[in-house]
Amino acid sequence: MDRAEKRELVTSLNDAFQGAGSVVVAHYAGITVAQMNDLRTKMRHAGGTVKVAKNRLAKIALQGTESEQIIELFKGQTLVAYSDDPVTAPKIASEFAKANDKLVILGGAMGATVLNADGVKALASLPSLDELRARLVGMISTPATRIAQVVNAPAGQLARVFGAYARKDEAA
Repeated sequence: MDRAEKRELVTSLNDAFQGAGSVVVAHYAGITVAQMNDLRTKMRHAGGTVKVAKNRLAKIALQGTESEQIIELFKGQTLVAYSDDPVTAPKIASEFAKANDKLVILGGAMGATVLNADGVKALASLPSLDELRARLVGMISTPATRIAQVVNAPAGQLARVFGAYARKDEAA
């Protein structure tokens, strides 16, 4: 990499870190290329990104961002996973780490909050923004359905009573 490419990488990483809802840092020593491609594909489909960058360049890119406190995590072979949704990157990284013991989550950041490995796993257990939105819509629409049933119930009962009287008159 020449100096211009490094500068471009640092700039793109800095922009990504500033716009990311969460950042996860992990060791990846021993992971095959196929496994790394699988991780990248899963992360991309979920709306996140996985990058492997030199630690020195990643530390420079982190300067001036909210996640600057995680600089000390960059030792050894590290990769960075980030996403706009605060839950996506931790969730995909944690799921991949469960299936592959060579991916070791070191920690991460959610905005200015520094997370250790347990914090990343706890964040991964939360529902994503889309799931929360679906639950919220379900909670909002359920009471409306119940209100409609309650309002329509007296009319239905009246119709059944009138129908019973009509059948009674016909039988008589």
